[in-house]
Amino acid sequence: MSDDHNSTKKMTFGLAMIPVLFLIGSLFVALQIYGADPHIPLILSTIVAAAISIKVGYSWNEVEEGMIDSIKMSMQAILILMIIGMLIGTWILSGVVPTMIYYGLQILSPGIFLIATTILATIVALATGSSWTTAGTVGIALIGIGEGLGIPLPIVAGAIISGAYAGDKMSPLSDTTNLAPAMAGSNLFDHIKHMVYTTGPSYVIALILYGIIGMRYSGAESNVNTISNILEGLSQQFTISPILLLAPVVVIMLVIFKIPAIPGLIGGVFIGAIFAFTLQGANLGEVIGAAHYGFESTSGIESVDELLSGGGLDGMMWTVSLILAAMSFGGVMEKTGMLFAIAEKILKVANSTGSLVLSTILTAIGINLVAGDQYLSIVITGRMYKDVYEERGLHPKNLSRVLEDSGTLTSPLVPWNTCGSFMHQALGVHPFAYAPFAFVNLLNPLISIFYGYTGITMEKIDKVEIKKKEVKTIA
Repeated sequence: MSDDHNSTKKMTFGLAMIPVLFLIGSLFVALQIYGADPHIPLILSTIVAAAISIKVGYSWNEVEEGMIDSIKMSMQAILILMIIGMLIGTWILSGVVPTMIYYGLQILSPGIFLIATTILATIVALATGSSWTTAGTVGIALIGIGEGLGIPLPIVAGAIISGAYAGDKMSPLSDTTNLAPAMAGSNLFDHIKHMVYTTGPSYVIALILYGIIGMRYSGAESNVNTISNILEGLSQQFTISPILLLAPVVVIMLVIFKIPAIPGLIGGVFIGAIFAFTLQGANLGEVIGAAHYGFESTSGIESVDELLSGGGLDGMMWTVSLILAAMSFGGVMEKTGMLFAIAEKILKVANSTGSLVLSTILTAIGINLVAGDQYLSIVITGRMYKDVYEERGLHPKNLSRVLEDSGTLTSPLVPWNTCGSFMHQALGVHPFAYAPFAFVNLLNPLISIFYGYTGITMEKIDKVEIKKKEVKTIA
């Protein structure tokens, strides 16, 4: 958090709300009335925020610095996004994705598919620590299988995201799982253990709901022809082989063995290229074309062509530009103290533990909506509330848990958030369409709020710990 809000350039709550209200209004007009994309509203809102900041006394250099610093925070995510675009393109061309869909359609039945999808996505995310890697690899195949089984894609995407984010937030390899305790002042494994209380119930309820929904599709005999058409279309266009399943296994193993995400995913692109040469008979030009522009399926079967046309570096540029616009807006809001001014107002009404937890969750969700990035949501909210939790005798692991229950889990539900825009691009389903079915993401913040008001699992700071801190301070 910038210290500028402590200077003579005082940002008031009223001024800070102007760009927020402008963003809400412009997004509504663009998305709901004209069916446009969120990019221009975000850019216009950034201009409004910058104009107010300069009026208050900030220089253009300070405003620009806020935008650039914010974009720097998202650069790793942007690079991963671009590489996953290349990976999807090469994995379709090489037959990796078609093979996963082909075998998945033969193994999974509609009745158990949503439960199996959630559990599989959870396992992969736990192992890799990445919801993005999960969605960009097995997620794409699961979308294809779900379509073949006749299950609406928003429900399938909701199950993938529920599983991916449950696994991501419980994985010690996840960046957000490490970031939240660092911001709150707790330690990693205390944080993970404490999250079981909120993640566990929301996950079990989600599985029950997916089981109930799955039963509605379990007797779908009419899908047999559709599945056989897809299987035929896949086998005609690609060489299907179990060997191709090595690609996702190798990428997941690379990440488990702590190879950083970017080189690990680049390795996946090269594996896809090798399989495209050796098993599909592709030439170098076709591999480069798939990596750059994506793959275009020409099987003549509409469902197969729709399923397997996409990916590529170019396919991710819409999302990259959205992230740049969102991070620019979030950067101005953070640098010039606007977010702090809004949070300060909220804190004045947070008198009880329940209202404090509710305020923390609403702040994290608000930053996901306004600043468009889960890292900013966790970092800014953590900084704002850390001292308040300590003053009220609440253990830091309560704050770190609340940060993940809200900041991490609501990020894929916002279309202009880095996570929401990535999931939209990778899975081909709009966040507003899958949000009602991302049960873990919806339930987790509610359970967290319930615990805040009832006091269940809201652990107090040990008096011995407080004395130790006081002794260290005196020393």
